[in-house]
Amino acid sequence: MTMLNGARVLVTRPAHQAENLSRLIAERGGSAIRFPTLAIAAMDDPCPIKNTLAHLDRFQWLVFISANAVTMHSYYIDGGKINCFKSTRIAAIGQATAQALALAGLPVDLVPENGFNSEALLAMPQMQQINGQNCLIVRGAGGREELATTLRSRGANVEYLDVYKRIIPGIDSSQIFLLLAQDKLDVITITSGEALQNLLTMLSKEYHQKLLAVPLVVISDRIRQIAARMGFKRIAVTNSPSDNAILETVIKCVSGEIEWPN
Repeated sequence: MTMLNGARVLVTRPAHQAENLSRLIAERGGSAIRFPTLAIAAMDDPCPIKNTLAHLDRFQWLVFISANAVTMHSYYIDGGKINCFKSTRIAAIGQATAQALALAGLPVDLVPENGFNSEALLAMPQMQQINGQNCLIVRGAGGREELATTLRSRGANVEYLDVYKRIIPGIDSSQIFLLLAQDKLDVITITSGEALQNLLTMLSKEYHQKLLAVPLVVISDRIRQIAARMGFKRIAVTNSPSDNAILETVIKCVSGEIEWPN
């Protein structure tokens, strides 16, 4: 078993989602530096959300975009669980979202067989002949538009239900400044483009060059492209968004298995 030998790994997941990855890193001999660059907050006006959730029988499909969407939608419901209707099916964007739905006691009718994004869900047979069907996409405010755009092009009627917003946490960055100044940060893990943008926002520009030189582990090629445009030089993409996949890629970065461009 390859160990991390004390490597310092920056974990940028929201605080409530960082525990498992941090534990895995510690179990392999690494030091998990928790520095959440995103926080999840409820929407300011709950009334429109409650109204939509009270009339879900209008929709043939509910599409949950993230585990946070599952967790936060229940915040607006008395009793914490939506009523399921025989005419309404539930889709999850990926396995983590499907697991969150199962934990919430909700049936999962569709989850991509391969992949964990809008493209993978859109490739499923059930999403092809969808003309005239009403779809509700449950998500965080300001998410990607591709899913809705493609479903509409296939004749579906699509509405959004934004059940949470992402904010930049108000936390102390001094530990990260010190690690960067001493060249003691070994790997950065990032799970969204917004989390990456927030990381740069939260750190003073004087530290950006050092930050860009640290190996970066991301969970999709889309995030890799964002990181490359920002100026990151050493970027590794995981095989999936799971914590285990992130850990294995971190280990490859630390052990020298990955050959970085000069």
